[in-house]
Amino acid sequence: MINITIDNKQLQVEEGNTVLEAAFGAGIYIPNLCYHPDLPPLGACRLCLVEIDGMRGLPPSCTTYVSDGMVVRTNTPQLQEFRKNIIWLLLSDHPKDLAESTQFQKVVQWVGVKDVLPGHISAPRKLPEIPKDEPVYIRDLERCILCERCVRMCQEVRGIGAIGLINRGIKTYVGTQNNVPIMDSGCKFCEACVEVCPSGAIMDKRTFTSEEREAFILPCTNTCPAGIDVSRYVRLIAEGRYQDAVEVIRETVPLPHTLGCVCPHPCETACRRGEVNEAISIRALKKFVAERDNGRWRKQIEILPDTGKKVAVIGAGPAGLTAAWFIRKKGHAVTVFEALEKGGGTMRMGIPEYRLPRHVLDQEIKDIEDIGVEFRYSTPVESLEDLFNEGFDAIFLGIGTTKGTTMGIPGEDDPRVLDGLSALQKINLTGKSELKGRVAVVGGGNVAIDVARCGLRVGVDEVTMLYRRTRQEMPASPEEVEAAINEGVKIDFLVAPIRIISQDDCLQIQCIRMELGEPDASGRRRPVPVEGSQFMLEVDFFVMAIGQKAIIPKAFDVELTRRGLIRAEKAKAQSRKRVFTGGDVMSGPATVIEAIRGGREAASEIDKHLGGTGDITQRFVPEEPENRVLGRDEGFAYWKRMHEEMLPVEECLKGFEEVEHAFDEQSALEEAKRCLRCQLRLTINKVPMPPEE
Repeated sequence: MINITIDNKQLQVEEGNTVLEAAFGAGIYIPNLCYHPDLPPLGACRLCLVEIDGMRGLPPSCTTYVSDGMVVRTNTPQLQEFRKNIIWLLLSDHPKDLAESTQFQKVVQWVGVKDVLPGHISAPRKLPEIPKDEPVYIRDLERCILCERCVRMCQEVRGIGAIGLINRGIKTYVGTQNNVPIMDSGCKFCEACVEVCPSGAIMDKRTFTSEEREAFILPCTNTCPAGIDVSRYVRLIAEGRYQDAVEVIRETVPLPHTLGCVCPHPCETACRRGEVNEAISIRALKKFVAERDNGRWRKQIEILPDTGKKVAVIGAGPAGLTAAWFIRKKGHAVTVFEALEKGGGTMRMGIPEYRLPRHVLDQEIKDIEDIGVEFRYSTPVESLEDLFNEGFDAIFLGIGTTKGTTMGIPGEDDPRVLDGLSALQKINLTGKSELKGRVAVVGGGNVAIDVARCGLRVGVDEVTMLYRRTRQEMPASPEEVEAAINEGVKIDFLVAPIRIISQDDCLQIQCIRMELGEPDASGRRRPVPVEGSQFMLEVDFFVMAIGQKAIIPKAFDVELTRRGLIRAEKAKAQSRKRVFTGGDVMSGPATVIEAIRGGREAASEIDKHLGGTGDITQRFVPEEPENRVLGRDEGFAYWKRMHEEMLPVEECLKGFEEVEHAFDEQSALEEAKRCLRCQLRLTINKVPMPPEE
């Protein structure tokens, strides 16, 4: 350590620090614009000049290293005047409206503006025109102050070189070589340039608050209902570390292979690569590593010593299985009660095998059983009190929404009218179906799509789906809709059934055409009947796949919402102590990944209730610093999304063989390398800002 004095403040600092670093470390602000803690000092902006005893001139503090006995002054009248001159020069050809909340705006306010001439000098530089439709971020060259931070980050830190200083002297600007569009520049859209720009010359297309910052920058991970570290496992796949990748997924969920098959991947909808061309195929990458899992994680599982506490989990669906996994790892004994002969809940009875092969589900349930979770199948529970009397200290209700709803239209009591979940359950559990001839399915979700595609597989003559909105509003996964159409399902949009007329040899469905009106509570435009547009549709079976509801025994004595779901807060049933819940029975019909989130939340709350910390995390793969260098790859912006190999349509309709096959290794590597590595932006250090007045 050496002794120096800054503004009459005696300091001990480490040798090798610059004066600027020493000042910031002592809470003394020196204005700057070209300095950045992640870049070597440059001394270009000259705002950080200081006075140092025994040293000629005004040396820049960012490139001047401390020495023992050094005496520094940072804010004398001479320095204040010098800095105002620099600010005046920077403002002379800058737009009058400084970009809000930028470092430049705050430095200008802190230094002050020299009143030499009224307003600003209107002498615009001749700058190339930037296309308005460039993806991800906005470039506004008029706001550039030539601090070079963006250029140095792109060239020296990221190793990309998409942008540089073009021309010399007063003609200098930051741009791409030959002013090509950013898509053709080699840019990898990591947004390091956006993060370090002090003036708003390179900005995000959308503003966000400090609270929204991480969710905006890293939407894949922050959109995942269960909180899987998506960006991390995609990076590991790109590095060829497949086992590490699947273990990162397993840190958060016990059903990675199942999710690789059926997750609706909201992460892909949010993926910022989609702003460039197409989103990363995240679900397919998850499936790829899940199929290659060698089980190394089994030797690393941390199960705490037995606590002597017992937990009953009612329902072996995704919420119940997840809760059981994490509760058992906390050292509590877990018994799962399931009414069906096998576990999986709606994953088994509601999702067809061509989407979720049963060996995948069976293996992941076995993994849960192997850590000591007891399963009691064919054991419906009618009374919670009986379980408490059996010695259980807490109960988790994960019974889902297992009964299909009907439309309430005349004629729906005909035995040839089925609900979607019942139709799927019979097919999935028995391999048989009463469906035959011409079948109409009403609904636009994944259940409706599954019923329609299963119908073709069990030999019906034709399937027509009726949906009251357009294809754009369908809640079903777009790829599932496309697959259904390719397999021969007909979809009649903007149609609603209003009456069923039973005939001996058929059902006549009276329908009405719809048009879209104003948005409803879901944000989708409300379908409105078109007067005089009724028509008849003749079918042999009619399936209503429009929703599901929970069947909750009265003896459970739990308070319900108006929707017939368990009323709960933080996974705790509000009306009964020691009773917890999660998944569809609390939220309403949702997805596997959302049910897993409910199971995780409940496991944490149950552990706290039983005297634990509630911390259910375990790292299988240690955290490690990421390589900040991305390197240059020509044509990166145009790299196309890889697609899984699909079973030929003619083979699909022969049975329930899995339709989507996992990536081969080359495809997985190429797909993972398309990632923008958005998480790297979050590792860039912040520059010291002027103190608030």
